[in-house]
Amino acid sequence: MLIRFTVENFLSFRDRQTLSLLPGKGTLKAHHKSTPVNGMSVLKTALVFGANASGKSNLIKAAAFARNLILNGTKPDQPITQNFFKLDPARENQPAYFDFEIQHQGKNFAYGFQCNEREILEEWLFELTRRGMKRIFERTNTTHYELDYLLRKNPAKVEQQFLEFTARSTPRNQLLLTHVRNTNVPDNTTNIDPLYSVLDWFQNTLNVVYPSSKNLGKTFEIFANRNLKSVFDDFLTYCDTGIDGVEFEQIDPTKLDVDHNLLLEIQAELRNQKSEKTTAFVANPQQNTYYLVEREPSGNLTYCVLRTKHRLAGGGYRLFDLKDESDGTRRILDLIPMVVDFLQGGNVYLVDEIERSLHPNLVCEVLDFLLDQCASVNSQLIATSHEATLLNQEIIRKDEVWFTTKNPLGGTELHALDEYAVRFDKDILKDYLLGRYRGTPKLGNRSLLEHLHAG
Repeated sequence: MLIRFTVENFLSFRDRQTLSLLPGKGTLKAHHKSTPVNGMSVLKTALVFGANASGKSNLIKAAAFARNLILNGTKPDQPITQNFFKLDPARENQPAYFDFEIQHQGKNFAYGFQCNEREILEEWLFELTRRGMKRIFERTNTTHYELDYLLRKNPAKVEQQFLEFTARSTPRNQLLLTHVRNTNVPDNTTNIDPLYSVLDWFQNTLNVVYPSSKNLGKTFEIFANRNLKSVFDDFLTYCDTGIDGVEFEQIDPTKLDVDHNLLLEIQAELRNQKSEKTTAFVANPQQNTYYLVEREPSGNLTYCVLRTKHRLAGGGYRLFDLKDESDGTRRILDLIPMVVDFLQGGNVYLVDEIERSLHPNLVCEVLDFLLDQCASVNSQLIATSHEATLLNQEIIRKDEVWFTTKNPLGGTELHALDEYAVRFDKDILKDYLLGRYRGTPKLGNRSLLEHLHAG
């Protein structure tokens, strides 16, 4: 679970901004709070609203950038990033800052780093305990490491020497966490559990979904007693799509009309023994074709193409390619794996523009369904949206609502609905559209559009 995410000097975030999933003082909808970890509960959802170009998507992109840097690193001849805040020349030479406070495997951690275009300037990992913060490791001045905790947990001299060598050999443009992931540190140490716990959270818990995302599949063990096809059939019926079900037709992997590098990445992920993922969806966005790649218990991968079933007037069915379905139907199919993962528990989804191509009633219903089913589930859905009908206190808590605005310098600022004195029975949708919460566009004077006047 995500406790807080903080970002500074990246994309539209000039100043340090924090999205917090810590609950406010409200007592309604207690099942929206997670099971406490060392006395700390977090909210299971957060919705971020704001005008176009206010920075909502950049919040998702910032978290995705950090995740990618941690899991994949940077090649020696490539810059770490060039996406610093560009509207203030004074910020061009300042580092970007990322910090994640997370709950995973029964503990609370704070992991983060600062970087410029060339090198990692600082990196840290702390365990958050009831007594305070316990340093696991800390990197300062690019190459100096404080490893006291790890050295105590690995008392053999050869282990300590190996840990110190691993830290010193970490490239200047690489995170220590990435270097540990890519080397054989576990084979040469007794206990580096906190490092691998955090790595596991970024690899197997955190998921990022963009409006055009197609590779959303993960794992379906929660429905081990049910057919995967039935899951899709039920959800499509529930969403009133007019589709009578789906078929997964097995095909030769050489027939997959998808990006080759993406397919190789998915295959490597499914074959990775450290990965919990057993299934993945991959698509050709141009052809609107969806494929299912699944790892069998034997370790072999099977490949299927997804087709929809429509009932014929005289009886029987006809199979359709996905390119023949509406964009909204394809978006529903995109989201089914996410819904399954959410209900399995132990997943954090960051979704940009969750409402894309979906009817407002359907978006509200899906969110309400997830939150209604989440009492015994510790998963999170953090989504950006323009769909104002989601601002409904019958569905969400007021501490689950955030807004993005631009300050006079062009920087994105985050603020929470909970900062306002809002009653639980207040119609927050009306006030939002009226601009009370500063998350709506400020439109100009129509008379300025003189070149667009009719005639």
